Formats: sequence, structure tokens, C-alpha cells
Amino acid sequence: MSSRVMPYRGSLVSREQVAVYEFSWPALILIPLVALLVQIFIPVRVRYFPIIDLPFMVTIFFAVARRNPISGCLTGCVIGLMQDLFAGPNHPLGMYGIALTIIGYVASSLGVKIDTENPGSRFLITYVFFVLHQGIYYGVAHGLLRQAQEWSWSHVAISALANAIIGLLVFAFLDRFKEH
Repeated sequence: MSSRVMPYRGSLVSREQVAVYEFSWPALILIPLVALLVQIFIPVRVRYFPIIDLPFMVTIFFAVARRNPISGCLTGCVIGLMQDLFAGPNHPLGMYGIALTIIGYVASSLGVKIDTENPGSRFLITYVFFVLHQGIYYGVAHGLLRQAQEWSWSHVAISALANAIIGLLVFAFLDRFKEH
């Protein structure tokens, strides 16, 4: 019975040896809640803050740290639905929930295969997943709900870059809450 061996941080380790992190219940509840509250109240005061998506970053962080697709889906779903609740009366319930559920699943599945502790990997993951998140959101809004949506590659690219840079800082801060 051999276990599949995969490269990780320059050495070969089995899939069972890849670090999987846990979080305390207070951290699992308070971190997404604080991210949602910051997302709600800061854009009122700071002009360019609406392009930053903290709940999205928290979803990615928990998904890649825990490396479990089911918990990634559930984390994305709960955070996304909470974000939907606070998005306003004209925002259909479930839009962020769908997008973040998919992002949580893909991020946790990818977290098993690559080194997600590396800042370069974190930057690329955040950038690519932000573009994917926007694409899923646009696809659901435009294709499924028939809402008039505008797509701007330049806006998405600049927003993804800003989120990837801020994400490095957010991930470095959130690393303090990891438990083996």
C-alpha cells in the first residue's frame, strides 16, 4: 500500500504529510464576521475600498489552510450568504454564496497540490481566483438572473491586482490564527 508522493517545498512528502491547519471556533466565527463588518462600513469612508473584497480573501485563506473541499465549500457558502445578506435590498440572495462556494472548493482542492505558504503562490492564487470569482458572479447575474451587468477586463485586472497585494498582508496576519 503505497501512498502517492508529491513535491512540497523542495522535498518529496506524502499527501498525508502536507500541513493541514485547524482553527479555533472563535477564530472561525470572528474572522469572517470582522471581514464582513469591515467590508460593510469602511467603503463608506474610503473611496477606493469597494474594490477590496475581504470576505473573498478570508474564504481563500481558510480553504487553502484546511485543504478539505467540503469545508472549503461550506466556508465559502456561509461567508458568501452572509455577504449577500448585507449587500443591500437590490442584491439577489445567493450571488456571493454561489461564487464563494465554488471558490472555496477550488481553493481547498488546489491547496493540497501546491505550496500555499509561499507569498508568490498566494499572490497568484488570489489574483486568479478574484478573476474567477468575478466571472462566476457575472455569469450567474447575467446568464441565470438576466440582470444587466457590465464586464470590464481592465477593472477586473486592476481589482484583482489590488486584492492580490492586500491579500498578502491579510494572509500574513491570518497566519497567526493557524493551529496544527
